Amino acid sequence: MLSEKIYALRRKNGLSQEQLAEIIGVSRQTISKWEQGSSTPELEKLKALSVCFQVTIDELANDEESRTAAVPAKKGDSVEQNALAGKLGIGLCVTGAVCLILTSVLTVLHPAAAERVENSFVVTLSGTGMLFALFTAFMVIGVLLIWKKK
Repeated sequence: MLSEKIYALRRKNGLSQEQLAEIIGVSRQTISKWEQGSSTPELEKLKALSVCFQVTIDELANDEESRTAAVPAKKGDSVEQNALAGKLGIGLCVTGAVCLILTSVLTVLHPAAAERVENSFVVTLSGTGMLFALFTAFMVIGVLLIWKKK
C-alpha cells in the first residue's frame, strides 16, 4: 500500500516526518496522515515523493508483488499461445501444400494409382477430390492461424 511504502521509504532514507514534510512542501501532520492511510497525496506531491525517494510514481503507488506476479504471466501466456498458433499454422500450410503437390503429381504420373484412390472412397465425391479438399482445408486453417497470430 502507498501508506506503507511512504513510511518504509522515509525510514530507509533516515528522514523524520518533519524533514520529509519540509522537502515535499507540506506539514508534518500531512505526512502522518499519508503514512496512516487516512489521506493520500495529490499527483504533484506523488511526483515530489518519487523524486525525493528516487523511485518512479508507479513503484510508489502500485503493489509491486501483485504487478510482477500477474502482468508478465498473462503477457507471456499470450505470446506463447501466439507463437504456438503460428507454428501450427505454418505446419498445416506446408503439410497441405506438400500433399496437394504430391497428389497432383500422382494423378498425372500414375493415373492407375489415382483410379485406385477414386475407387477406395465410398463417398459420392471422388477420392481424389476428397484428398484435394482435405489438403486445401489444411492450408486454409494454417493461413487462418498465421493470420490470427499477427
